[in-house]
Amino acid sequence: MTNKTYAVSRNPLWVSWRERSIATVDHDAILRRIVEESGWSPRYVFMTVISAGIAILGLLLPSSAVLIGAMLLSPLMMPIIGLGFALATLDFAEMRASGFALAVGAVIAIAFTALFVLVSPVQTVTTEIAARTRPNLFDLLVAFFSALAGGYALIRGRGETVVGVAIAIALMPPLAAVGFGIATWNWTIAGGAFLLFMTNTVTITLTAAFMARLYGFGSHLTPAHTRLQSIVMVVCMTALSVPLALTLRHIAWETLAARQVRDVIQRQFPQTARISDLETDFNRQPMRVVATVLTPSYAKDAERDTATSLRDALQRDLDVTIDQIQVGAGNSEAAQVAAAQSRERTQSLERFATTAVDRLALVAGVSSDAVLVDRGRRQATVAAEPLSGASLDLYRQLERRASDGLDGWTLVLTPPPAPLPVIGFSGEALTQQGAADLDLAVWAARRVPLGITIAGQAARAEMVREILRAQQIPDQRLLIAPNGDADVRLTWRLPD
Repeated sequence: MTNKTYAVSRNPLWVSWRERSIATVDHDAILRRIVEESGWSPRYVFMTVISAGIAILGLLLPSSAVLIGAMLLSPLMMPIIGLGFALATLDFAEMRASGFALAVGAVIAIAFTALFVLVSPVQTVTTEIAARTRPNLFDLLVAFFSALAGGYALIRGRGETVVGVAIAIALMPPLAAVGFGIATWNWTIAGGAFLLFMTNTVTITLTAAFMARLYGFGSHLTPAHTRLQSIVMVVCMTALSVPLALTLRHIAWETLAARQVRDVIQRQFPQTARISDLETDFNRQPMRVVATVLTPSYAKDAERDTATSLRDALQRDLDVTIDQIQVGAGNSEAAQVAAAQSRERTQSLERFATTAVDRLALVAGVSSDAVLVDRGRRQATVAAEPLSGASLDLYRQLERRASDGLDGWTLVLTPPPAPLPVIGFSGEALTQQGAADLDLAVWAARRVPLGITIAGQAARAEMVREILRAQQIPDQRLLIAPNGDADVRLTWRLPD
């Protein structure tokens, strides 16, 4: 990087700023320090890996204190600052060096955290992870003000300020969240966290460039260069601000909607009633509201009236569940216990539902939005994407694997209409393999709503049909096609 003479200006304010502030800055020393600390080095790689490891641990625990440690150790800020100063001075060699260090550091952090999550027994979406998946305009403002402080600290030599800046900017936790999302195939988390990282990166880069120009770096540039830099800054900040502002607006709507939900529920009960617990899931269709109310009297139509009022107010379809716990004088402690138990049941139900959705979506090869959940019946259903060469037995194994540990829940994986097995006989009885194949056919018939043609010797085909009917396969779906084959062949029958 190089820095030459200042541009001449007769503006009194600029002359005063130049003499009092710019002239006291050792531009060459600062540029040398940036070049030394913003590039690629073994220390940079080591600190990136260590910081990434601490960050993913902080996300999984979750622990804010551990995350703060990762923020302090992260070496990513200096390449971004270097990129900003290189933009201010139009030093393309430094742009390449800083950009390379930043890109490779980000890839190392994402790859390391993804590998860590893959081998980790804990793969739960914690509050710290979820907090980094929906960046908004406030996140951009945090990065902007932090970069102002960071640029000032670097230029004026205020070392004590850098610690606070490192904590505020928080570059490493979003990258760790990206690694978590990739390892768990959760692209919502990966995409949202990467957008947060890019928001921080672009904002810090442009703000650092602004601070550099303010303090006389790049004063050798022509007015045309300065105009070009200004246009780039304005366009990039505008491009970031618009979608982030829309996200902030949506978050504000959710906050207002949550307040309306609480008020509407409260109006269904006497003034002495109290909402003990309230959960609102805005991402589900229909929107889900689950509440526990301590009330002196039972409100018969509370759920229906609440859903009707909120539907008109929010213009959204709702699924409202209100657990009413009657309380009176002398039994407040029992009511508190009952409310806690109800809250625990609700939270447990939601945890199981989330786990069921994630597992089914993973084995089916679809997004979680494609999974249908019936909490009342504790059942989750999804149609699987076709897998090349996959048999019905493979889909059944995938369903069983997804169901492990979800006691009380039924997970239904609907396979594509892969070929049905041939049912083997020995004399007039099923062979051992034939019985197993018929059991697989029953499993498939319960999930694929197609007719089945049963071809084989008449007595054996009739026997197979009776077994299917006994397993609640509708008779109208079963068609016998007698022939002289010893084994019974089952084939799907497409609708007319």
